[in-house]
Amino acid sequence: MPESGRDDDVLANAGRLLEMVNSSWMPQALRTAAELGIADLLAHGPRSAPDLAEATSTHAPSLHRLLRALVAIDVVSERDDGTFELTASGRLLQTDVEGTVRSWTIYQGRDVWDEWGLMLEAVRTGRSGREIATGKRGDWKPGFEPLRDDPERAAIFNRAMAELTRLNARSLVAGYDFGGYARIADIGGGYGELIAAILAAHPGSRGILFDLPHAIESARPHLEKNGVLDRCEVVSGSFFDEVPGGADLYVMKSVIHDWDDVRAAEILGNVRRAMGATSRLVLIERLMPERMKPGKEFHALARADMNMLVAHAAPERTAADWRRLLESAGFSVAAVSPVTATSSAIEAVPAG
Repeated sequence: MPESGRDDDVLANAGRLLEMVNSSWMPQALRTAAELGIADLLAHGPRSAPDLAEATSTHAPSLHRLLRALVAIDVVSERDDGTFELTASGRLLQTDVEGTVRSWTIYQGRDVWDEWGLMLEAVRTGRSGREIATGKRGDWKPGFEPLRDDPERAAIFNRAMAELTRLNARSLVAGYDFGGYARIADIGGGYGELIAAILAAHPGSRGILFDLPHAIESARPHLEKNGVLDRCEVVSGSFFDEVPGGADLYVMKSVIHDWDDVRAAEILGNVRRAMGATSRLVLIERLMPERMKPGKEFHALARADMNMLVAHAAPERTAADWRRLLESAGFSVAAVSPVTATSSAIEAVPAG
């Protein structure tokens, strides 16, 4: 190959790498816009940078620069008169609109940001970034326990989880037959986004929503808003202690992937003990491939697995991994089937 051809290849490959390396500004620009409430302020029409700066108590020239950066990623657009207005993507940073991802944007850009910077240490030690950040193992509170003492952070986290579930709830309800179960328990269900969608689609079913107190305390208004509170029992507690009994179907969406195999088996064991002989468990989880490949379709899988590493020192799992884990907790896998573009239903029944 001529020397110029090799140079072109090097430049192209360097450009691809640098595009990824230098992309960290985007989540921070989005997080800043979300925390300032820019989308809510623009919800009723275009406004100028000085006007928005006054409304947000920010430095007007700096906010103007942020708005111009948001133009570049199609979150706002700049009009001929110099005012800014929301794009279709930018509208999803509003607080209360269908499809909002405002809380998720804040959670990823603020509460998880420092953990990503600890990936090297996580890979070296097998410990999560959250644990490493405390400096001392004895000071670390595992999982979601720290949220108990931080109501504002807990609210952002719970709203973020609800936002992601809301985006997929229709597909989940359409992709899995919940209609054959009289009593459905959503374990670790947060604000109740999924159980509300299930009960709304199946008026003959009743539900149980189970999660930690910081999640459950805001669930009742949400269930009432969706017209299903009268058919859903709301129970607080830890699935490391016990889970409610008496359900025909136990649903856990994006819960077990937060935990390593030892803790995951402990949770699943408690679910197994709560189940009746004919009860069924369905896990809604992402399936990792046996082998990764280059390409955009694998980016979300890689991001999810690295997120679990730095946040929880827990893995996303392959179908074989899920089978082994469930068998270790006293289950037999009955079926595995895709329910959305990114998740599958892993059905399990009590073994033996």
